[in-house]
Amino acid sequence: MVTDHRKLPRRRGDALNAAIFQATLDELAETGYARLTMEGVAERARAGKASLYRRWPTRAELVMDAVYHVLPALSSVPDTGTLRGDVLATLRGTARALAGPAGEALRGLLSEALADEARAATFRQRSHGLGRKMMEEIARRAVERGEIEAGAVTPRRLDAGQALLRQHFLFSGPPIPDDLLVEIVDEVVVPLLKSAAH
Repeated sequence: MVTDHRKLPRRRGDALNAAIFQATLDELAETGYARLTMEGVAERARAGKASLYRRWPTRAELVMDAVYHVLPALSSVPDTGTLRGDVLATLRGTARALAGPAGEALRGLLSEALADEARAATFRQRSHGLGRKMMEEIARRAVERGEIEAGAVTPRRLDAGQALLRQHFLFSGPPIPDDLLVEIVDEVVVPLLKSAAH
């Protein structure tokens, strides 16, 4: 039996968006990205299909916004008191997120982006760069504590850990083994940030 969304209490703004984002994540978990439809999301959210298309003209845009809606919890960077601890905790949080609907969405979005330059441009434009922002905060704290030199902090060094994690995720899939995360931190990220600046 299909619920007539017009007879339900009217939701607006953040409440409606939150319901749509949750419905999108639930659909991803249940059906996967390839079979996710705007109609399915609208029905699950008990919202009008037209209201989805007004906000998100494409499925990819809706999915990206839904994923980033749940990732802010990830963006509060753990403060363990050490560079190594902060990087490891952050990569573990990313690995957990990729093991769920967010990871399913990312794999689907990337496969579409590889086949279509316009979609690739949309993906780049809407990407929030959370991994880099978290690493910038970790590095800032480490500089303040005197663990690393400010000159050793460069964009490539900041991106190295998340890039290795994403590579494993894309080619081997979740779950990402914890011992791999420890190796990335101990063999790559910390040595890079502790080495002298060029």
